[in-house]
Amino acid sequence: MPKLRRLFSAALILLLIALASPVVHGQDTSVAPGINDSYQDPDVKQRVEQFEGEKREVSQQREAILKVCKLKPGMDVADIGAGTGLFTRPFAEKVGAQGTVYAVDITEKFLEHIQKTCKEQELKNVTSVLCTADDTKLEPNSIDLAFICDTYHHFEFPFKTMATVHKALRRDGRLIVIDFKKIEGVTSPRMMKHVRGDQKLTTEELTKVGFELVDTPDIMKGQYVLRMKKSR
Repeated sequence: MPKLRRLFSAALILLLIALASPVVHGQDTSVAPGINDSYQDPDVKQRVEQFEGEKREVSQQREAILKVCKLKPGMDVADIGAGTGLFTRPFAEKVGAQGTVYAVDITEKFLEHIQKTCKEQELKNVTSVLCTADDTKLEPNSIDLAFICDTYHHFEFPFKTMATVHKALRRDGRLIVIDFKKIEGVTSPRMMKHVRGDQKLTTEELTKVGFELVDTPDIMKGQYVLRMKKSR
């Protein structure tokens, strides 16, 4: 009987730990294999034109997006999937010298470009973080805001990746996800095929990881914005 009680107690402790932690589904296989192959050795100049050009809706609406982020001096922010730094640099200006912006990306060339442009603009509060396909490599309790723009559908292991984001956010931390709408007859066939999930699926997945939807600011035509907070 004592042995059975010990086994029961151990099982109960493991169950309580599981319930107290964000849900991380087993995900040993990529949900979007090959989607990031083109970023292994990109032409940075070409990507700057693509990511920061005025044809891109998030570039057109950058000021509106910055308002949605509600950045304050001294905040620590992670720009996850920072790309060429479209938002990294204005984030750095907003949080000021007392804050930090972590430029997180899987592409070393992009991070080198961000460091170069930040140096040119005398922005000294940006730290590069080279992530992996399933881990942002952010330290636990290190950020106040996680910002993911046009990148969530590129996550090959979304549950594992977002679990690391959840751990990195402080207790009152916030999450902003911007991605493409998928609407039959409205969204282009190319984007319908390229983007893995729609707004509903993204919201459901993030909820399972431990986030709660706050609101969905309606500031763009072809893209949605999810403003979320930690629910546990």
